[in-house]
Amino acid sequence: MRALLAFMKKEWMEQIRSGRLVILTIIFVLLGIMNPAIAKLTPWLLEMMSDTLAESGMIFNSVTVDAMSSWGQFFKNLPMGLIIFILLESSIFTREYQSGTLVLALTKGLERHKVVLAKAMVLTFLWTVYYWSCFAITYGYNEYFWDNAVAKNLLFSVICWWLFGLWAVMLAVFFSTIAKSNISVLAGTGGVAFATYLISLLPKVKRYSPSVLMDGNSLIYGLEDVQAYTVAIIVTVILCVVCLALSIPALNKKRI
Repeated sequence: MRALLAFMKKEWMEQIRSGRLVILTIIFVLLGIMNPAIAKLTPWLLEMMSDTLAESGMIFNSVTVDAMSSWGQFFKNLPMGLIIFILLESSIFTREYQSGTLVLALTKGLERHKVVLAKAMVLTFLWTVYYWSCFAITYGYNEYFWDNAVAKNLLFSVICWWLFGLWAVMLAVFFSTIAKSNISVLAGTGGVAFATYLISLLPKVKRYSPSVLMDGNSLIYGLEDVQAYTVAIIVTVILCVVCLALSIPALNKKRI
C-alpha cells in the first residue's frame, strides 16, 4: 500500500511539474464559463448581425434564451474537453517508457499492477474533478441568470456523460500498456470511441453502445426516458472494469 501511495504521489508531482494541471484547469474553467456566456450573448450577437442578415434575405426574429440553451452548449463542448484531456494525458505511460523512469521504479520493487492502478486512479481523479468543476461553474451561472429547474433529468444526464468520459480514460490506460507512443494511444482510444459511435447509429444495437451516454440533450429535453440508458450504463461500467483488468496483464507482459 505504501508503494502504491508513493507512486501516486510521484504521479501527482509529475502532473504539477509538467504544467498539465494548469492547462486543464484553464480549459475546463473556460468551458464552464463559455456555456452560459454563449447562451447569454447569442441574442445580442444576432441583433448585431440583423442588418447583414436582412440584406441577405434572412429575417431576424428575437431569440429568447434560458438555462436549456446553456446546457445545450455544455453537452456540445464536453467532447472538446474530453479530447483535450486525453491528448494531454495520453503520454502518462509512454513518456516513462521512453525516459526509462519506470524501469527504476520496478527495479526498486514496485509491482507492475500497482503502476497501472496508480496511474488509473490519478487519471480518474483528475477527470472527475475537472468534469464536475466545469459542471458546477455552468450550473452556478445558469442558476444566477435563469433557472436550472427547466432541465429534466439534469443530474442523471451529466452522470452519464461523466461515465462515458471515464470509459475513454480507461481505454487510454489500456492502450498505454500495449503501445509505445502516445500517438498509438490516441489512435486506439479514438478508434474504439468512433467505432462505438458508428454502432450507436444502428437501431437494434444502439442501446448497448457507450456513445448513447453522450446524448444528454435528449434527457434534459425529456425526449428520452431514463430507463433507455440503463443497458448502456451497465455495458460501459463493464467495459471500464475490463479495460482496467486487461491493462494489468498487458503491462506484465510488456518489455520496458
